[in-house]
Amino acid sequence: QMQLVESGGRLVQAGGSLRLSCAASGRTFSTYCMGWFRQAPGKEREFVGAISRRSGTTTSYADSAKGRFTISRDNAKNTVFLQMDSLKPEDTAVYYCAAGPTITSFNFWGQGTQVTVSS
Repeated sequence: QMQLVESGGRLVQAGGSLRLSCAASGRTFSTYCMGWFRQAPGKEREFVGAISRRSGTTTSYADSAKGRFTISRDNAKNTVFLQMDSLKPEDTAVYYCAAGPTITSFNFWGQGTQVTVSS
């Protein structure tokens, strides 16, 4: 079992930057692939990006995130990060982190953190 707690969400102006963190419980964090998803009001949850297990040499991003968002992980701190730059109002959503066996399959989810981008 793994518990995930996101933090770092807040109100930010368009064009600004934000770094989200996701702290994981357990000693097996490095063996999990980690992902970030988001859900805007009235919309379905969508994939943002993911990072492979252990050294995190493989990353994957949604088209909307490419070139603006960066995922990284610190296995010593059991934490995964989502650096978001050049934020747009359409990035407004609740952001969730997730853990799973591959970068396309996730079975543990956090409670989410709200990101609001004002124009």
